[in-house]
Amino acid sequence: MKMKKHFMTILTVILALAMIFTVVACDKKPDEPKTTDPEPVKTDKPAEPTTQASEEPEPAGDQTIHVYTRDSASGTREGFEAVIGFKDKLTEKANEVASNGAMAQQVGQDINGIGYVSLVTNFAENNLKPLNYEGVEASEANVINGTYTLKRPFCFTTRAADDYKSDDQKAIVAAFLAYMTDSKEGREVVVAAGGIADVEAGKPWDELKKDHPIVDQDNSGLTIVCGGSTSVEKCVKASLESFQGIAGNVQFKLDQTGSGDGWKRVLGDDKDGPNASDIGFASRNFKEDKEPVDTAMRSEEFCQDAIVAIVHKDNPVSNVTKDDLFNIFTGAAATWDEIGK
Repeated sequence: MKMKKHFMTILTVILALAMIFTVVACDKKPDEPKTTDPEPVKTDKPAEPTTQASEEPEPAGDQTIHVYTRDSASGTREGFEAVIGFKDKLTEKANEVASNGAMAQQVGQDINGIGYVSLVTNFAENNLKPLNYEGVEASEANVINGTYTLKRPFCFTTRAADDYKSDDQKAIVAAFLAYMTDSKEGREVVVAAGGIADVEAGKPWDELKKDHPIVDQDNSGLTIVCGGSTSVEKCVKASLESFQGIAGNVQFKLDQTGSGDGWKRVLGDDKDGPNASDIGFASRNFKEDKEPVDTAMRSEEFCQDAIVAIVHKDNPVSNVTKDDLFNIFTGAAATWDEIGK
């Protein structure tokens, strides 16, 4: 009887424990996350449609025009300002550069830049696009036929005839100028270098050189020194290199710093200083009131050149008018979307 009572007590305890475990299992919260099938995380901000970004307009980008100009001594600048008609009205925001090459380099690195250079410039090499002017392409043919009107002369002047350090120096300079300016062969070299000249009007060099016997001797001890305009450098260098082979290996030196220095170095204050030259060049006519060249051994125009408005090759603009350039360089037009309107 006592054992039976003890057995019943144990059975009661077992049943009580079973009931406790059942209650605990039933009391488990139903919203606890399941490791095999997690519910999505809820946020207060609704998801945006995936197509919305493509429906928004793309930004237009910076359209500000960056103006580049030459220094005040530049013949290219003077010619450009004279044709476009904005002398003394240049925008204060213009970036000034010191040479034709520097202009090409700067504009070729600026997608919003605009400047102007000589036609002899290598546009592709400098990442540039030459602009048509009033719908006309800048070319030798169009300058000659008169349809391209944004142009200027390339000129030279020399020391006075009695102001050379030797007779041979005077003679070799005279011979070079006859070759470059008067001979058919010399004009062909100038044209090949980008200058504009009437080749057929030139005389054969074999005919001209009879007046310049110095070319038949050894001239390796002589040096022709040139200064002035940077725009003429390509034409002058090509001419000197060509002349060197038919003139006794004469040497040459180019020190081009701007048209304003051309006259000074042969007839002006610098003619007897460290910058003295034999020939001074200008990419414009010499100013008779400020640059008297009447005492020079020889002074004249040797070819024509087109002044070309330039932009970066990726600029969509391809043509400008006189009014466009006036507005750009005076600051009246500040952004590219104003051009051609």
